[in-house]
Amino acid sequence: MAALATNTLIVAQAGTTSTEAAPAATTSTEAGHAGTEAAQAAATAGNAAGEAATTAEVGHAEPSGGFPPFDASTFGAQIFWLVICFGVLYVVVARAVQPRLTSILASRRDKIDGDLAEADRLRKETDKAIAGYEAALAAARAKAHAIAEETRNAAKAELDAKRAAVEADLTRKVNAAETQINAAKTAALGKVDEIAADTASALVSRLVGTVSPEEARAAVARVTKG
Repeated sequence: MAALATNTLIVAQAGTTSTEAAPAATTSTEAGHAGTEAAQAAATAGNAAGEAATTAEVGHAEPSGGFPPFDASTFGAQIFWLVICFGVLYVVVARAVQPRLTSILASRRDKIDGDLAEADRLRKETDKAIAGYEAALAAARAKAHAIAEETRNAAKAELDAKRAAVEADLTRKVNAAETQINAAKTAALGKVDEIAADTASALVSRLVGTVSPEEARAAVARVTKG
């Protein structure tokens, strides 16, 4: 804005000078040409002054220094604020963050230790239960084997007793049958003479006539002895 105002002022002064020089130019052509050249030179000088002022104002408004943190003139302020920010951050971390992190880590460590202890206890209980199960299974197998052996022995003894009883009964029946057979044989042999005499008497009676039983027996006896 100041450069524009300066430029306008210079142009106005040049216009005033040109207006004042105009009456003199009517008296002489050379003087007119000189006034015109002077006005053009003044206008050119005013434009150059305005451009210089504008450039100076822009250069003052936006100083060229590159990236601000790399500006050597601000190193002291930067280090000062860096120390302050670092101190504040350290205090916040030491007072608020570190105790919480320590507490969380301790809690997790205690939980892990507790879980490991519980897992070890459960493992021991599992091993103990497995050992008890195997012992009970071995005892059950031994008991089942003993029961099976006892049952087998009892069945064998009972079978032997029944077989002995059956054999004794069969022997007794065989002996009784043999006795009856022998008695029947003896009885049959004792009646052979009588049967033979009756048979002979019947045959002789049919052949030659009537024969007495005594004669028939005597004839059979003679034949048997002879």
